[in-house]
Amino acid sequence: MSEPNQSTVTAGDQLPGGSPEKAEYQAGNSNLPTTSHDDDVEKVPQPEPPGSDAPDGGAAAWLVVLGTWCTSFCSFGWLNSVGVFQEYYQVELLSNYSPSTISWIPSLQIFLMMGMGPFVGIIYDHYGPRWLLLGGSLLHIFGIMMASLGTEYYQILLAQGICSGIGASAIFQPSVTCAAGWFNKNRGAAFGILFTGSSLGGVIFPIMVSHLIREVGFGWAMRTCAFLMLFLLIIANLTVRPLHPPQPHKVTRAQLAKPFTEIQFVLLTAGFFLFSYGFFVPINYLPVQALSAGMNPNLAQYLLPILNAGSLFGRLFSGFFGDKIGRYNIFILVCYLSGIWILALWLPDSGDAALIAFAILFGFFSGAYVSLITPLVMAISPMAELGFRSGIVMFVTAIGGLTTNPINGAILDGAGGWDGLKIFSGVFCLAGTTFVLVARIKKTGWKLLVRF
Repeated sequence: MSEPNQSTVTAGDQLPGGSPEKAEYQAGNSNLPTTSHDDDVEKVPQPEPPGSDAPDGGAAAWLVVLGTWCTSFCSFGWLNSVGVFQEYYQVELLSNYSPSTISWIPSLQIFLMMGMGPFVGIIYDHYGPRWLLLGGSLLHIFGIMMASLGTEYYQILLAQGICSGIGASAIFQPSVTCAAGWFNKNRGAAFGILFTGSSLGGVIFPIMVSHLIREVGFGWAMRTCAFLMLFLLIIANLTVRPLHPPQPHKVTRAQLAKPFTEIQFVLLTAGFFLFSYGFFVPINYLPVQALSAGMNPNLAQYLLPILNAGSLFGRLFSGFFGDKIGRYNIFILVCYLSGIWILALWLPDSGDAALIAFAILFGFFSGAYVSLITPLVMAISPMAELGFRSGIVMFVTAIGGLTTNPINGAILDGAGGWDGLKIFSGVFCLAGTTFVLVARIKKTGWKLLVRF
């Protein structure tokens, strides 16, 4: 017989009591071992779902959210200003280089920030976040400071593209993984709140950089941003810590290959990979397409801040409602709608009102894409492997972010034009979301009303 304090299950019965999170976890684990003796069924202890021991609040947990909000602002929020630098480098600082050559600077920064995920994840799983956060903060700030002094292409590429990109990766992923361990039932809400940092950074940095370049020049614009990030990253280094200390262990080839043998993880990873090809198109090309459609440049420069402002509220919405109706469920809903807005609104209409409405709606509904990556991975992964598995997803997403620009450029230069680009974006958003839906079905079956 099991101990009184252990959760138990009997054949044909649902698990009694327990948290809603536990019910979600057990929805996909119905083939449980039982042993019968004289028509009696021995009760078998059930494994706890990942993160079941999380405090789900308290001062320490919310301080981790504060610190992760700061790293989100300084990493993804900073990357949302890359369009401003692309324009400035083409017109002023690096005008003797082609736009495609210049685009390697922001592309490398995006790729390294996300593509370093598996390596950062392995370090985190073994040693925790402390040295990653400290080293990443120094690299990120140093890279931006050195870029402020750069006058040659290779200097900007090394400083902003490589040094800052590696630093951003080392501050972002460990802090997000730490935050996941502190929350269980309220994990979606916590992630929705902390990822508003990237949305707010995406509003502030583009406006701040473009105005500072005109007022005080490129060098001091970069240094001002670096000082702001230095202040925020000091807060992050003081507040972000894991719930449980790291447990160093030897990494084997079998452990590294294990996630790729699990069909649900493979489907989820494929979904994020495909969705990234559609997701980055509006972010990279919406202002350019608006200008080609005749929008006033003074209005077009605010389209990305509008999109990011929409994503701020979208991340809060998806986080809070994900806790209520299931994080997979809310992700599938809002990401299908993201693809539909591309095909139903952005594709047929290029008027100012339609483009502004699209920026708001796409920003709002696509906000769940970034904020729910870790919670979705966590729902089907062991806690000890969360850093590495989240890193794999970040890596494949980075591949999408790095390769989508050349593909989109080829579509624009070819017969497809803007319509072909929009169709490409919408179809990949729908295809990626469908893979996540199949991963959910593999876990829960065809029970559409199950909270998962």
